[in-house]
Amino acid sequence: MTTNSSHIEWQYLEQRSSSWRKQLYLKGRKLRAFTLRANMIANSLTPEEAADNWELPLAAIDEVIEYCDTHQDLLRQEAEEEKRRLVSRGVELEP
Repeated sequence: MTTNSSHIEWQYLEQRSSSWRKQLYLKGRKLRAFTLRANMIANSLTPEEAADNWELPLAAIDEVIEYCDTHQDLLRQEAEEEKRRLVSRGVELEP
């Protein structure tokens, strides 16, 4: 990750213009940063285990963690939007 006062450049993450989502994806994969982070939490994976599991460099995992930690509001908003979209299609969600 490269930073300056107004811009962050992620080495392993990128935005997808074809998606309604604004959150970043892992470069070259159809894998959202939050999906990987949620998988790590759900399965109690260390960063090293996640890197091995997803065949990614440890630096990519560290970047995903940093991104998710610093973009919690965006991730929360997108989760709410995803729920709204599912409900509008008739999908029943558990309370």
